[in-house]
Amino acid sequence: MAPRDSTLRQFVWTWGAPLALALPLLVAPLVLSDFRLNLLGKFLTFAIVALGLDLIWGYGGMLSLGQGLFFGLGGYAMAMYLKLETSGARLPDFMSWSGLTALPLFWEPFRSPVVALCAVVLLPMAVAAAIGYLVFRSRVQGVYFSLITQGLTLIASILFIGQQAITGGTNGITNLKTIFGFARGSASTQTVLYFVTLFCLGALYLLCRRLTQSRFGRLLVAMRDDENRVRFLGYNPVTLKTLVFALSAGMAGVAGALFVCQVGLISPSSMGVIPSVEMVTWVAVGGRGTLIGAILGAILVSLGKSALSESYPEVWQLAFGALFAASVMLLPTGVAGFVRRHAARVLRRDAGAATARGDAAAAGPALADEVDAARAEAPATTGR
Repeated sequence: MAPRDSTLRQFVWTWGAPLALALPLLVAPLVLSDFRLNLLGKFLTFAIVALGLDLIWGYGGMLSLGQGLFFGLGGYAMAMYLKLETSGARLPDFMSWSGLTALPLFWEPFRSPVVALCAVVLLPMAVAAAIGYLVFRSRVQGVYFSLITQGLTLIASILFIGQQAITGGTNGITNLKTIFGFARGSASTQTVLYFVTLFCLGALYLLCRRLTQSRFGRLLVAMRDDENRVRFLGYNPVTLKTLVFALSAGMAGVAGALFVCQVGLISPSSMGVIPSVEMVTWVAVGGRGTLIGAILGAILVSLGKSALSESYPEVWQLAFGALFAASVMLLPTGVAGFVRRHAARVLRRDAGAATARGDAAAAGPALADEVDAARAEAPATTGR
């Protein structure tokens, strides 16, 4: 019974929990207003970032405080195409305000949607691969890796702010009105974007689930627990870390592009240190090393932040900070870990009760025979 129960619990956790989360998301367009649906679509892009971060942190043991950088790179790559599409033959407005008379040379390829979509994934992956190889080759890990990624994110955001003429500066790239020829703000376009985002989230979840259950995933966990032992067994941790770091960066780039399509802008404030730290809170609240917990954490934290900012605009940041601190202290394994632990406890209790009932049923005939024998002996004893 024990192996069967363990298999059942694993199946329910692997597929039951994602389906339970997916069903409300699928029917959301039927019950939510256009504004709320757009807001939920934005939260789903955050869930994609959290999924990639959980892959490298929860399974690989690498806490990156620079996911905002890759999110921003993917967002800017998509925004450059959308801005050129919106502007048509004219120069983008912020370039004209900055005194430019011609489109910068590196902007020209982004007139093609194919180039833009490839850059959304490949640009963050290339940057992450270069950073990861240099860092991991030097055997930098732990808090030092986190500080390096945080510092690079800060440098990149400052660089984007300073290049007003080509990046839009502090305001970023805004006023994106069309997407592949369709009006970006129309209700039908927003609904399509929502389902595209949901599809990307589902596909990337299945990819991450496949990776974590494969030999590659087992190597990630082994490397997280004891990197030297993995190295002594003949594997190269530098290659493994670089690959998974680049993969998470590509996922963040996809999320950034979908975010731009949802909200119609991108700015350095979306790729700074604060957003990167907030991305870590999504995974911490949802539960590391669970994948579904990262998705759940991103949605729940974003919903809580939105609700608090609407209801208590003066003190919502304090309330949000207190809520996060309480959740980390009370739920050290995250929401997913809490649910999984208590669900396993309930299943074990039910299995124990079923086993006890089965034993009682099996012992039932024997007990009945003993009772009949005792009744048969009772009159003879009384007569003597």
